[in-house]
Amino acid sequence: MKVFGERKRAVAVLAAAGALLALAACTPGQGATSASSPSASTAAATSEASTTAPPSPSAQPGTSATVGALVAGFPEQLLPVMPSAKVESSSFDKTRTPATVALVGKITLPAAGVVAYYSKQLEDQGFKPVPGEAVGSVVSKDFLRGDNETVNLAVVETAGVSTFTIGANVAAESVK
Repeated sequence: MKVFGERKRAVAVLAAAGALLALAACTPGQGATSASSPSASTAAATSEASTTAPPSPSAQPGTSATVGALVAGFPEQLLPVMPSAKVESSSFDKTRTPATVALVGKITLPAAGVVAYYSKQLEDQGFKPVPGEAVGSVVSKDFLRGDNETVNLAVVETAGVSTFTIGANVAAESVK
């Protein structure tokens, strides 16, 4: 069994988070295209070469994701962007129950500072921290409100820069 180093594990965690954000914008079974269609092949090649993907034709109204900014309608009152943080990507799906919200950001601050900021923000909204502070070498903190609203915060710190992913599954009325 090969043992991953901390950097490879961090990259794997961030890649998984990015994949989840991308999947949040698609509905099951609708994101696939036929490789036999010339227009599908051309569209796939074009979108791979582009740094900004066009809106997904398979996305339902109320479902969106974007890179480098907050997606339109992002519920900042639920998951505020940490002051001085750079938004890497965000997603928001209010078409499902529970609604899902995700944010990936970077900041020049230790991981403990990111956890402290979001812990205060979430606890002020009635979320309770769940025991546990890490998954392997990745700082990870879970929060629960009521019986079915959850938030997870994961932070990877490299060379003084913390990359954080925060995702929430909450009642629809929590994102209005």
